[in-house]
Amino acid sequence: MVRPIISRKVGFNPEVSYFKPRGIPMLDLEEVLLTVDEREAIRLADFQGLSHEDGGELMGVSRATFGRILRNARRIIADAIISGKAINIQGGTYEMVETPRLFACDACSHEWEEAPGTGRPEKCPSCGSADVMRLKIA
Repeated sequence: MVRPIISRKVGFNPEVSYFKPRGIPMLDLEEVLLTVDEREAIRLADFQGLSHEDGGELMGVSRATFGRILRNARRIIADAIISGKAINIQGGTYEMVETPRLFACDACSHEWEEAPGTGRPEKCPSCGSADVMRLKIA
């Protein structure tokens, strides 16, 4: 009996979900499908620079499963780039989660969370310094 697929946690959902090569009409394009959870793995590992262990923890899967999701996503993207195919991002077994964003102040070392969609804080709520940075894992 096959194990059921665990729903992967996805913390970012951009409005753009389709990419195509420039100058090629849609009728002439082949298309590859990248699932939402595969895009999330690419975001966590390649864009944010997280390890497989940290990425897997955020997505609610094991380190090995995260690695398999990431490897498959990279293969799909490479095929689209090398072969001139469109990338359609949809589907997969996932649930959207709102992850708070973690910030820290360089001046006083205060750390705090901000809700998604609130923008970057202009100053530290503790000391008022503008020397604020976002921490990678939220």
